[in-house]
Amino acid sequence: MINLFINISYLTANTLMILAIKMLSTPKTARLGNLIGIAGMFWAIAAALISLHLSDYITPIIVIFLGGIFGIYIALKVKITALPQMIAILNGLGGLAAVFISLSEVISQSKNDISNITSLIIGGITFSGSILAFAKLNFPRWSKSVRFPGQYIINLILSLSVLGFALGYVLRNHPEAFYFLAFMNLLLGFMLILPVGGADIPVVIAFLNACSGWAGVSVGLSLQSPVLIVIGTIVGTGGTFLARTMTKALNRSLLNILIGGGNSPTTEIDNSPKIANIGSPADAAFIMQNAAKIIIVPGFGMAAAHAQHALKNMADILRNKYQAEVKFAIHPVAGRMPGHMNVLLAEANVDYADVFELNDINNEFQETDVAYVIGANDITNPQAKTNPNSPIYGMPILEVEKAKTVFFVKRSLGNGYSNVENPLFFAPNTYMLYGDAAHITEEIVKYLEA
Repeated sequence: MINLFINISYLTANTLMILAIKMLSTPKTARLGNLIGIAGMFWAIAAALISLHLSDYITPIIVIFLGGIFGIYIALKVKITALPQMIAILNGLGGLAAVFISLSEVISQSKNDISNITSLIIGGITFSGSILAFAKLNFPRWSKSVRFPGQYIINLILSLSVLGFALGYVLRNHPEAFYFLAFMNLLLGFMLILPVGGADIPVVIAFLNACSGWAGVSVGLSLQSPVLIVIGTIVGTGGTFLARTMTKALNRSLLNILIGGGNSPTTEIDNSPKIANIGSPADAAFIMQNAAKIIIVPGFGMAAAHAQHALKNMADILRNKYQAEVKFAIHPVAGRMPGHMNVLLAEANVDYADVFELNDINNEFQETDVAYVIGANDITNPQAKTNPNSPIYGMPILEVEKAKTVFFVKRSLGNGYSNVENPLFFAPNTYMLYGDAAHITEEIVKYLEA
């Protein structure tokens, strides 16, 4: 009877998780999908506890309760701008859990199989790589690509060492080899992410998310847990396809990103004097009042200023009072994590039908009266098309420069996350609106309502 309940609980958990992923695909059903996912995890935990036939259920329940309380606390405290850092940490914790499970199996001498080794390798790389990704997101000094002579040789030696210790453990069953493997593996994960530049971190987060899923699959195979295998496969395949989509958007391969690929910065520095046109909220409001079509391009500046609600208000006024066509254009790597802009716009109740991806809207800029850009520096930089020596050359961009008028909201003329100057700032049809994005947009709204 108990076994029947366990099997039904696993089936229920898997079904709920799959349904939750499906419902998370649109903002309208995402909240319900999240609740369904929580219910699925509850059934999975309950089935796992019962299947262990423990003599003491109080201790694991207390630990799970404390972990849940801590998770709720962090979720409530984290700022919307820090979501990418939180995702990176969660990926790392998933990898660390796989490492601990592998170590416990070795200590108890209950497992000596390929799946246990695989979970250690993938989990270790995920953990140390995610910690460094968190550092690159949270601390500007760490965000740059770090490369040094002999780096690839060191990575090759580390990879061969990991393979050697893995074979030594599987073939000879030496626990010492397992511990050396764990250490070398953590170091390898750190070294793999070290050469990744800040602009490529969203892709790395998707990649590490996939790794945490595949680590879960390996643990599930080792423990013969169907729910871990199913949920891990969902996370792993989702992260894999997301990473592939984003690398395609960057016109680069994942290997190219992980080895610090891309072209070196140009050595031809343009020192000629450049003057940017400076606009004002009143200027922007006047031109928007007479515009038939407006495309809003959000970037990390929107997240930093919490400007999504002001943007929603501005778009509604332009539609309802001035009968303008207003759309939102999203680049796949805008922000600091996959889907960052989509989450913020959904929070502001922007209609999902008004949000368009790069490939669906790029051809419309040439017939657009106003492009309103908020801090989306790298993803609108024409150097990606015109300068073969630029680090971002070849990356598809939102071609906002084709609009009749471009308003660029930034605090200064500073470079983007990839540290590349944007010539769009100095284009004759571009007007810089200096200041906090939320404040600037709110000022525009005042003029539009007058």
